[in-house]
Amino acid sequence: MREEERKSSMAKQPSQQPQDESRRKFLKYSGTAIGGVVVGGVIGGIIGSNMKGGQKEPAAPPSETNTPAVPADRDYNQALMFFSQDQFLTTEAATERIFPQDDLGPGAKELGVAFFIDHQMAGGYGFNSRDYMSPPFYKAEASQGYQLTFKRRELLALGLDALNEYSNEKYKKTYAKMTPEEQDSVLTAFEKDEVNLKGVPASTFFTMLQNLTMEGVYSDPLYGGNKNMEGWRMRNYPGNQMSYTDQIDKEEFIKMEPLSLHDHLQLG
Repeated sequence: MREEERKSSMAKQPSQQPQDESRRKFLKYSGTAIGGVVVGGVIGGIIGSNMKGGQKEPAAPPSETNTPAVPADRDYNQALMFFSQDQFLTTEAATERIFPQDDLGPGAKELGVAFFIDHQMAGGYGFNSRDYMSPPFYKAEASQGYQLTFKRRELLALGLDALNEYSNEKYKKTYAKMTPEEQDSVLTAFEKDEVNLKGVPASTFFTMLQNLTMEGVYSDPLYGGNKNMEGWRMRNYPGNQMSYTDQIDKEEFIKMEPLSLHDHLQLG
């Protein structure tokens, strides 16, 4: 008796198949089936075509001849964040004279120092974010270091423009287009405060540029300079090693392949 009642009850229930089929169609033709909401465009056009019964040919993959090759050693740190193109070229030329290429290794240009300086000026260091920059301002002693109202990025931009102005006045050329000897003479004039820099000692700009150049040569490549750690290799500096436990007790000089902060990500 109970078996007959169960069969009778099941016969009265509607079949689930049409409902399931309807749900499948809904998922197929809605954004849920492709992981998002359809808002038109290429995907919307394809789905609309399918709903009308049409079929679209799949797009042909791009041919090798039309796809530009991306160099394997492409350096994404070499992108401007602060400098204009002219300012970058001036910085590149000036830093190369401060740290030129020689028999011992590459110069500032090859090491990417201008990119390092550009990135520093785009960040908190360029904005003097950790310095007290509110008035009143007083004339500082030479031993007190940087005590000006200009932010570093403002002073650097002012000095680079002055480099070109002075070069045009004296040599009728921009700084980047002058000979190395002419470039050295201009930098010497700034170092000796022989140039009027609109109320700022020209030597202050030169000293800052000189310090930034050396920082770019020997900083971790993560910050844009010291490309391929060549600045470290010239000094036999090991970089950011995780430990020296295997070498610390040895008396002889040990030359190690340098490691950057980025290398630790690969090793970890």
